[in-house]
Order: sequence, then structure tokens, then C-alpha cells
Amino acid sequence: MDHRSNDEIGTGLQFFGKMTASISHEIKNVMAIINESAGLLEDYGMMADKGIPIDLEKLKVVSKRVSKQIHRAEGIIKNMNSLAHSVDGLHKSVEIGEALKLSIGLAQRLADMKSVKLDLQPPRDTVTIITSPFHLLTLLWQVLDFAMGVSGGGKTVKFMVETGSASVKIRVSGLEALSTLPETVFPTEKEEDLLQILGGKILMDEKDRKIELVLPKDVRQKGTDG
Repeated sequence: MDHRSNDEIGTGLQFFGKMTASISHEIKNVMAIINESAGLLEDYGMMADKGIPIDLEKLKVVSKRVSKQIHRAEGIIKNMNSLAHSVDGLHKSVEIGEALKLSIGLAQRLADMKSVKLDLQPPRDTVTIITSPFHLLTLLWQVLDFAMGVSGGGKTVKFMVETGSASVKIRVSGLEALSTLPETVFPTEKEEDLLQILGGKILMDEKDRKIELVLPKDVRQKGTDG
């Protein structure tokens, strides 16, 4: 195995580990809230046993809180399942809008910690490409992580998709601090390795404070336009 292959594996494992750790923290937070709510319900039960009237409105609040956390947990587990299945095949059909939605979902907790808003403008039509799902998610995370770091005072990173005859373009804008960085700071070797696997390229636009990720519609052909 050559040096480049080792770097690719390392980057993928780091991404998988970071996302898994974030998911476990989210699930832990959900369980803590449900456990607290269960304690309140137990207290209400003890009050009822003693003949003390129970405030039904407070009971409804606890019930809604539990339902909300169950719905939240379902979303977290769905994202975790999608991440796990991204390694099922090297060349698979991927819907770009769904891939971006998943990437943002996985990164949401980390974005919240940085007080950065992630704003996805879904494509009007379904945009599907044949690519390596796991490597795509890994690259999207690398781009997203960098974008959050250069969002500046605006603290909003926007995503939109354009499609051409042979490629798709993911535009990441709102990068207010991008023009203050050296041109060589991004993409790094990690991103370049992933771009080689995916047959894509990253275009930096410091003036308009945006990044464009261009990917072929079929990685087996690795042809892009634009």
C-alpha cells in the first residue's frame, strides 16, 4: 500500500470517527432528556398515589418533550445508518441533494457548537451521480469544516447545486473570511486525494467568497464541464 493510500484511509477513518463521536454525544443528550422526563413522570405518579392533584398541562409538556426527543433520535439514527451504508460500494448512484442533507445533518451539532448556520437550498430537480458515497461524504465534511472556519461574522454557510451536461457543481458561499487566507491553505493534500478518487476539482473564488466543488456525473468517466 503506497503513501497516498494510507493518507486516504487515515482521512476516511478520521471522518468516520468524528461523525460517530458526534452521533454518540447526540444520542447521549437525547437519553439524558428522556431520563429526566421519566423522573418527572415518576414524581407525578407518586403524587397521584398520595391523592395530590396533577397539573395536566405540566404532564402534557413532559409528554411532548419525550415525543420530541424520540423524533430527534429517529433522525440521528437514520443519519447514522446512512453513514454506515455509505461504505457498501465504491461506485453507486447518489442523489446530491440527499448527500448534502445527510452531510449537514451529521455536522449540525458541530456547527451549533461554532454558532454557524448551515443553509441548504435543495435543487429543484433530482440530481443523481455515480460516485463513491463514502469518499463523497468525507470530502463534503472536509469542505464543510473548512467553510465553517471561514464563515466570518456572517456565521452562515450556504449550499446550492447546479448541474451541467457531464458534471454537477456544489456551491458553498457565505465565506466572509476567505479572502484573508493564503491561496494555498485549501484544498490540502487530504482534499486533493479525495478529489482524485472522485474525479472532481475544487474552485476557489476569494472575491465572491465561495467554493465550488465540481464532480463528474459518472466517476467511472471522470469528465467535468465548467
